[in-house]
Amino acid sequence: MSSHRFHHVLPLLAVLGSVTALGLGTSIAKQLFPVVGSLGTTALRVGFSALLLLLIWRPWRWSLAPADRMSLLRYGVALGLMNLLFYMSLRTIPFGIAVAIEFSGPLAVALYSSRKPVDFVWLVLAIAGLGLLLPFGSNVQALDVTGVLYALAAAAFWGAYIVFGKRVGHLHAGHSVALGLTVAAITVVPFGIWHAGAALLDPHVLWIGLVVAAISSAIPISLEMVALKRLPQEAFGIMTSMEPAVAALLGLVMLNEQLSAPQWWAIVFIMGAAAGSAVTAKREPPAVAAGLVQ
Repeated sequence: MSSHRFHHVLPLLAVLGSVTALGLGTSIAKQLFPVVGSLGTTALRVGFSALLLLLIWRPWRWSLAPADRMSLLRYGVALGLMNLLFYMSLRTIPFGIAVAIEFSGPLAVALYSSRKPVDFVWLVLAIAGLGLLLPFGSNVQALDVTGVLYALAAAAFWGAYIVFGKRVGHLHAGHSVALGLTVAAITVVPFGIWHAGAALLDPHVLWIGLVVAAISSAIPISLEMVALKRLPQEAFGIMTSMEPAVAALLGLVMLNEQLSAPQWWAIVFIMGAAAGSAVTAKREPPAVAAGLVQ
């Protein structure tokens, strides 16, 4: 492959690698649920992620204006609760389905901020996809209601994370993400300690937690930063819209989570809505660490 062609392919491979790493990390993390539960797993994942990014970026090197401190606080709390609620949804619904439902959060933010006539198409696609997943009417037994509600709550906090993230968008990405994850860890680690207690200190559990954090945070963020420097926003959005499908495939391979045909169609509809919205949305810099959800 020529260097010129590799220069164009590299950012696409970076996004694909980021999405895959996120899904792989979550698939491994879910295997900790029988040992420390979803709360303990969240504490390990977010806590170790914060430590890794603090070591990588050393955010204390940058000054922080007083006005940015409250924005970072909101950003970090939203990030922490988003992860906590997402992992709680994974207790009872498949990984790919949880990701698809959660995509309704950033999709709602994108559609609200754009309001173009063509966005009605993406809204219809998203509603059709969610309609195939949400447990109501004849579909009431398809998915666990509690798991779906947790995923919807995580979607709401993902939307809040994007809104608050834009308010710290003027900061260096490593600065905002490292401090945001630190606040997220302070928010969710107490829940994990309360639930799992001394089980979190088991060396095997700690090792898996560290691996999950590296795969779910350090690697994806690094790859996303490579992609964001070289890809237009719409291309980045289209590529990241693959996340529900990648999650569903990894759930099938690693967790043996079998999905029905309507559920696969729901994922396709939601991916189409996310990709279409990315093409027609207002041109704003996409948030680094958009994949920190999983």
